[in-house]
Amino acid sequence: MANTFRKSTIREYFESIVIAVILALFVRTWVVQAFKIPTGSMENNLLIGDHLLVNKFVFGPELSGFERAMLPMRDIKRGDIVVFKFPDEPERDFIKRVIGLPGETIELRNKKVFVNGVGLEESYVHFLEASHMAAEVTSFDVRERYGPVTVPPGQYFVMGDNRDNSQDSRYWGFLPRHYVKGKALVIYWSYDAGIESAETGAGATIKQLFSTVTHFFTRTRWERLLHQIH
Repeated sequence: MANTFRKSTIREYFESIVIAVILALFVRTWVVQAFKIPTGSMENNLLIGDHLLVNKFVFGPELSGFERAMLPMRDIKRGDIVVFKFPDEPERDFIKRVIGLPGETIELRNKKVFVNGVGLEESYVHFLEASHMAAEVTSFDVRERYGPVTVPPGQYFVMGDNRDNSQDSRYWGFLPRHYVKGKALVIYWSYDAGIESAETGAGATIKQLFSTVTHFFTRTRWERLLHQIH
């Protein structure tokens, strides 16, 4: 009787673990994914060290009118911050803001974006200081002038919020719809790594462990936690 009980208990634990793993894989594959900001191309909206949750479900395929009515899916809109597979290296993930939709004409004049000839108001945009740009920007620089270009069907024109420091559609072209992985949703943690110590040895290992614990509290940007991304 004891053996039967023990086998039953072990089986229940095993089944619970298997179900948990399956659910975790399902969530990561279809619903939400974690993403870390590695560069400053989206500053000052998103900072290096921001850890995001990406909604992978919202731009999912809509197979029927019933699904469209019942499930929280929608088309990609201008202003959406999306995570996508970099077209030139699909194994890498990028994050940018959608600026141009299929069929629209995009142009930059003196760094200002025009969509179908109408200037776009962008309160989120960050530029480098003018003193740093004087020797860098010319009339042939895509950071200052670009286009006009028309976005092809099924593709998008994306740009970083840090306009003078972003490798985006101005450099590598349009973003195919099927490369979009999801919409950036919320910052669940933000950590300012700063300059980490390069010490070695047993004493350094203990010191680094202590520093890691300390830095979790001192370098976490607490004010950014659970910050919704726009």
